[in-house]
Amino acid sequence: MSSPYDRLKDGQRWMWSLGDYARLAEVLEPHAEALAGACGIRPGMKVLDVAAGNGNFALAAARRGAVVTATDLTPQMVELGRERSTRVGATITWSEADAEDLPFGDGTFDVVASVFGAMFAPRPQLVAAEMFRVIRPGGLVAMANYSPGGFLGRLSELIASFSAHPAFELPSPFAWGDEGELRRRFAEFASSIVVTHRALFFEFESPEVFLDFWERTNAPQAALRAMQLPETYAKVLAAEAQLVDELNESRDGRVRLSSPYILVLARKP
Repeated sequence: MSSPYDRLKDGQRWMWSLGDYARLAEVLEPHAEALAGACGIRPGMKVLDVAAGNGNFALAAARRGAVVTATDLTPQMVELGRERSTRVGATITWSEADAEDLPFGDGTFDVVASVFGAMFAPRPQLVAAEMFRVIRPGGLVAMANYSPGGFLGRLSELIASFSAHPAFELPSPFAWGDEGELRRRFAEFASSIVVTHRALFFEFESPEVFLDFWERTNAPQAALRAMQLPETYAKVLAAEAQLVDELNESRDGRVRLSSPYILVLARKP
């Protein structure tokens, strides 16, 4: 008999198969590159990308000469990653895996990383324990996690207000981007934790172009569209347009939206 978490993850697999994620990944790629640079990856290092999406961090590690394994909960993401890796000539081992139950032995990797990915697993302490379990002593756990607030934090709250909620309470994924909470989650596993506060930006020529991009590329948005009546979904779009207008940092007709995140480097003793 499946557990509530099993059913939740089935829903996540469905949700993350929606939308044109590859286009969204282009916006996120510089931040995966920044994390890979901060990790000090060298040729021959064994690197794991957890909840890898279509492979932004995995590819950045491969370009640095690492021996790379990439995993994702969603089969379609794994296929997108394999296709992308083949297209660019990168040697990356891809597999389906749950960030809460990684199918690797203790101490397998030198670096275990996740860029805006593992933060969406429902049980943070299992994620933390697994990431540290599969790195060697002295190895590095590295993450980029969206922080509360900013465009993405506010949008997540908006989408949640229109969504069905599970029968049990879940922590916000954005809590991974709160430095204090991150340090509490890693405290029992890490000998040192370095946190850098950064921001990502969405820049488009108009609000209309941005909202069209978001509707086509964002998986939670696509899931909401699939589940809502047309008249309810029209209210979602209207609320999002109002949010973009409120948070837009540009005043020349263009769009510039910012979202804070933290870049984390945690060393295993």
